[in-house]
Order: sequence, then structure tokens, then C-alpha cells
Amino acid sequence: MSNSDVAKCPKNPIPEYAFIGRSNVGKSSLINMLTQRKSLAKTSGRPGKTQLINHFKINDEWFLVDLPGYGYARVSKSTKKVFQKFITEYFRKRKQLVCGFVLVDIRHEPQKIDLEFMQWLGENQIPFCIIFTKADKLRPSQIEKHIENYKAKLLEDVWEEMPQYFVTSASKAIGRDEVLEFIEQINQDLKNS
Repeated sequence: MSNSDVAKCPKNPIPEYAFIGRSNVGKSSLINMLTQRKSLAKTSGRPGKTQLINHFKINDEWFLVDLPGYGYARVSKSTKKVFQKFITEYFRKRKQLVCGFVLVDIRHEPQKIDLEFMQWLGENQIPFCIIFTKADKLRPSQIEKHIENYKAKLLEDVWEEMPQYFVTSASKAIGRDEVLEFIEQINQDLKNS
């Protein structure tokens, strides 16, 4: 189901996991890798392809929610405002939301827009994890260094500890099992509570 109105999102009382990040962070590729479906989420060389709230039901147990990217996208300012409105509405109003996954390109220094978005999630008490994407583009020692830089930046700003994170590569299927096991564990905990 795809729409731009939070009120029209599915009514099913099953857990939702939302994926969001800056445009061009590799979100669609990651979603396709997690679901092992090549074209479930539309990938594009042009950032800003996702423009709706997209719900994908997984095994009748949970929803994977693909949200529009924030930041750079070749869309008008008025369209961007609409995106921002329904992204914030989704996170604030969606009772089924269990966890957000904020995608970050591991090759880059911590970006202000990502840090601000994570801070907003924290201030609004919305649980989230970080997913570092494109890990195949760096050597393992560089990956560690970049994560340490990120951790240092988060801890110097407003965070007491680094949020849970996953290191992934859509092209090499790195991190797939870890992300899916994390979701599965939360779903089990919810069933048992």
C-alpha cells in the first residue's frame, strides 16, 4: 500500500519498521536485499524516487515501511514540505511503529541533516537504530574508523550512548541476517508481552 496520508496507512495491528535516510543513501537497494526481491522498492540513479509512504507486508507478521528520503532530492520546495509533513506525522502518529531505521552512507563524515533527524527522533522518544550502508566500498579498518567517528560525534552532541547500529551492503548482502534477526527478536518479544 502506498499513500501520502498517515490516516490511510494500513489498520492491521502488526508491528511496523520504518526505513528512512537521505536521498541516495541506498535505501531501495537495502530493502530489496532484505526482502530478496530485486524490484520491490524502486531504485534509481536520480535521488528522491520514493515520494510516498510504502507499506510492504512481510510474512503476514510485520510491515516494512519505505519512507521518502530527506535532504537532497530534485523536487520543489513545496513538495519537500509535504514530504517533511507526512514523515513527521508518520513518526508521531503511527501507533504500530516499533522501530525506525535511519540509513547512513558509511563512506561519509557525520552529516548535519542525519544528526538533526536522529536528535528529533530522540526528542520525540521514537526508538531507532542506525543502518550504515555501502560497507562494501570501504576496507574493514576504514569501516571501524568511520563508526568510531560517528560514535564520537553523537556522544559529543546529545547522546549518552551510541544507538544500536548495523553495517550493511546491499550488493554483498552484508548485514541482512543481523537486521532481520533484530526485527524477529522484537516481534517475538511483542508476542510474548
